[in-house]
Parts: sequence; structure tokens; C-alpha cells
Amino acid sequence: MKKELISLREKMSSHDIDYYIIPTTDFHGSEFVNEYFMCRQYVSGFTGDAGTLVVGLDEAWLWTDGRFFLQAPLQLKDSGIGVMEEGEPGVPTIMEYLAGRNRPFTLGFDGRVVSSVEGCGYQSLENVNITYDVDLVDEIWPDRPAIEPTDIYPLSESVTGESSLHKLTRIRMAMRENSASHLLLTSLEEIAWLFNLRGDDIANTPVFFSFALISETDVILFVNSSAMTAAAEEAVSFAEIREYDQITAAVGSMPDNAILWLNGKQANYTITRSISKFVTIVDKATPVEMAKAIKNNTEIHNTVNAHIKDGVAMVEFLCWIKNAVRQEELTEMSAAAHINDLRLRQNGCFDLSFPTIAGYNSNGAIIHYEPKPDTDAPLAAEGFLLVDSGGQYTEGTTDITRTVALGKLTDKMKEYYTYVLQSHIALSSAVFQEGTDGAQLDAIARGPLKKHGLDYGHGTGHGVGHILGVHEGPNTISKKGSGQPILPGMITTDEPGVYIENEFGIRLENELLCERSEDGSFRFTPITFCPFDRDAIVVELLSAEEKDWLNSYQNAVCDVLSPLVDKDTAAWLREITRPV
Repeated sequence: MKKELISLREKMSSHDIDYYIIPTTDFHGSEFVNEYFMCRQYVSGFTGDAGTLVVGLDEAWLWTDGRFFLQAPLQLKDSGIGVMEEGEPGVPTIMEYLAGRNRPFTLGFDGRVVSSVEGCGYQSLENVNITYDVDLVDEIWPDRPAIEPTDIYPLSESVTGESSLHKLTRIRMAMRENSASHLLLTSLEEIAWLFNLRGDDIANTPVFFSFALISETDVILFVNSSAMTAAAEEAVSFAEIREYDQITAAVGSMPDNAILWLNGKQANYTITRSISKFVTIVDKATPVEMAKAIKNNTEIHNTVNAHIKDGVAMVEFLCWIKNAVRQEELTEMSAAAHINDLRLRQNGCFDLSFPTIAGYNSNGAIIHYEPKPDTDAPLAAEGFLLVDSGGQYTEGTTDITRTVALGKLTDKMKEYYTYVLQSHIALSSAVFQEGTDGAQLDAIARGPLKKHGLDYGHGTGHGVGHILGVHEGPNTISKKGSGQPILPGMITTDEPGVYIENEFGIRLENELLCERSEDGSFRFTPITFCPFDRDAIVVELLSAEEKDWLNSYQNAVCDVLSPLVDKDTAAWLREITRPV
């Protein structure tokens, strides 16, 4: 049993807490977090980027989704923590698990890292007493990393395509339409987008810790003021700057007749508990979420440029690894380091958009596997290497997955690669009508795989931010969907896969731009420039339409990238993209 778990239980007993909840987020509901907020990882040892730990005095469980069903049991072995596979038959939700307590109990959590919706849900349980003002992990983490604010800097309108003041006008119009006197923004990405500011407070996501409170006449930005550069202050001179930790007091002192718009799935429980009962709350997605998701022409143009640079790095990597694996001693980590280096060499690439996933053969079946020294597998000139990676450029954010044939493949590997490619093509070439949501498109993507009894335990696609988070809503393509139709201007990934435990994993991912056709229908345009691996495709399994799509895509990739790479890489690119 992990000593951290034992220490936590000792603190729980001293605070008379029976169950303690530790989510994977920060004060803003962020997906990726600053090291200061990696409490769940500290206590459990599980490094995945999604999961909630529930610790009782006698048992402990980690709830996580299908991306981590293979990883979690491996990392939690002998820890004293079991795994709850979310969404699987017979597996209770956290609420159902807690509701099963047949006696009064005290539930504890740090209300700053639990959303209002979740906190209110726990509060509604029978026989429960809530303690939400204790950060027990802080009490047992002696060398907890400190939050060190980074410089906040502005983006030019040549990058964003719209001034922050113009964005603010649009947001205030939405507030009036919804009869809201105030808008509370808690999402770091939404605040960064609205104010055209960026920072580096979270690795791989260029945001800064902040809150914003907006009314018809006032704009208050709560930040660590020492991080505001002179350029940032000038860019948002229309806003009042207050210290980051003053947000709760500001919300708590709002006038009783205020109508406050917030997103309870993002706003934390502590903040919303501070709001006067006389303030009317409008709880739904903020207007910034949709405005941010629909990219303007400038954002799209810049993002395409970022993908071209990203494509250069990817093609250089693919050409290199197919040769180097026969001549050098390579591992997953050295392969990941090489693509990271090639990407960061590109003009304007200032960071990765997430830690690179590089899984060889059986490790590729672990959906969000990240190689570490204790798992770093040597590569051989055979089998598959799955590489999921991306970059943060001064023009946009990228996310791409390619599964690479390092040499000889089994017939099964080739067939499954082709099935995944067919699923990828099915979504990429879909023509759909206004109002179509992600669940309907997800069914289209899974169709070719399901014909062969195959499926995958993650969504098919997610939105991507513009020099922001690599995962962005509200657009998502998944079995459940989000209820949000896919609209022109949205950029969404297309990433079906197959994962065969102890054998191999395959995932193929492009980013797609939704556009409106002349006839009014919607369709996707790939904005990722990187070839699919001809060595892994069973051409005979492709229909004529699939061959046409593949040849058109490969030809476009070659036309765009071959003038930008060296002679040998260009020759390799022309060979791998020749028509099937």
C-alpha cells in the first residue's frame, strides 16, 4: 500500500472525514494542470490525465475512462487502490457508490477543485455531511511544487483576427439576450481567448491563472498582477486588474438583484457557495465557449500554416525512423525525443501541445501511453509504432497521430490498419446537414470497424483550440456526443483506432475543418498534412471511393510538403504517396 494513501487516511481520521475525493483538475476545471495540482497522481501514482480518486478509511477506488483501462491497473498494482472502469456494465458512478452508504458519513474535498455541479450533486446525497474547505493532500505533501506565475503576453490581431474589445461587444450582446447582468468566466482557455492574452502557467497549454467578471459597464480581470507585462496591461487597458485570490470575495459581494451567468461544470464549488442566495444564477455554457470554437478566417489561415510546419516535422520524422530503426538502437523514448526536437525546430513552435505518446506494439494498445524509463521499449524493424503528438505554434495548435510500420507486419496488423483507415476516411469524407451532432458522426466513423467486430474505447474526435488547449469543446465526436451540432469554422479531430491488448495499437488522426458547401450541406476539409503509411495498407480492401480519397489526400500532402523538405525526404515522400 502506498505510504501517501496511509498518510491521507490519518489526516482524514483527524478531520473526522469518512471519504475524501481527489479529482484531476485545478481551480478552473482544467484538463491538464500545473504540477501544484497533481494531487491525485501524488496520492495514487496513476499518471493518466483523467480520473477521480475516492478514498475511504478502508477502501480506495480510482474512476477513469476507456483510455486508461489498461494503464490504470498497471500503475495501481499493490497500491491499495482499485480501478472503476467508467461506463462499463455493472460499474457504479461515484454518486451511486457514495449513495450506497447505509449510515451517515462525512464527505470531504477541496471545493476549489470540485465543480459546482459535482459539489451540489454530493451535497444532495442522503446521510451526508460535506466538508469542502480542507486540502488534505497539501497537509501530507511536504515538497509540493509551488505555483510560479509566468509572464502574461498579448497576441496581435494579425494572429487572432479580432480585437478583445470587439469580442467583448459580442459577449455582452449574448448577455443581454440571456438577461444576464454579469458573466463569470472561470475557464482559463476562455479568458485567454477573450482577452487575446497568453501565458505559460500550465505545461503545453499557453494559459495563465485568472478569473474574469464582466458586466455591461465593467470588466474585472483577476490575475497574479506581477505576471502582467507592460504589453499585456496596455492590451487590456479597458479592464480593471485585481489580484487572482480576490475572486471569491468579489462574487460574494455582488448586488442581490444581479443575474449571474456562469458554467457550473467549470466554476468551482467554493466560488459558487459564496454567491448570495438573492443573486439569480444562469447556469449553462458561457457565450465565450461557442465564440471560441468557431474559428474566424484569420485563425483558420494561421492554423493551416501551423499544420504545414507540423507536417514538415512529421514527414522528416517518418522518413528518418523507417531508416534509422534498421541502423540504430532506438527506443520509444528516443523516438519521442526525435519528433519533439524536429517539431521544436520549426519556426514559431514554442512548445508541445501535450506530452508525446510513442507506443511500440503492445504498448501502443495502451491508449494514452507515455513512455517512461521503466517502460521504455526497444524498437525493432518490425511491427507498429503509434505516435500521437502535437505542437503549440505562434500561429496555431496541432494534434496528429500516425501509426508507423517499422518493418515486417503480420497480415492481421495490415488488415486492422486498413480498417482504421477506412473509418478515418468515412468521417473525413462525410457530407451532412445542418444540425448534425457528434454522436451521429461518431456512428459513421465506427461503421467500417464494426463490420469486422471491432471498436475503440474513446471518442472519435475533439475540438482543438487556437494557440490554446489541444482539447476544446463544445464540439466533440463521440458515442454520447455533447448535443452540440458541428458547425462551419469548427476544427475537430478524426481519430478512430483499434487496440489489441498485448499485441498492438493503431490510431490515425487528422484535424478537420467543417465548411459549408454551395448546396448548403456541410463537409470536412483535412488541415493536417502527413501521409498515411502505404506499407501498412491492404489496397484490395479499399473501395474505389476510398482509393480516390486516399490518393487525393496523399497527393495534396506531397504537393504541399515536398518543396519544404530536403531532397532525400522529398524523394521518400513522393514514393510513399504515389497512387494506390
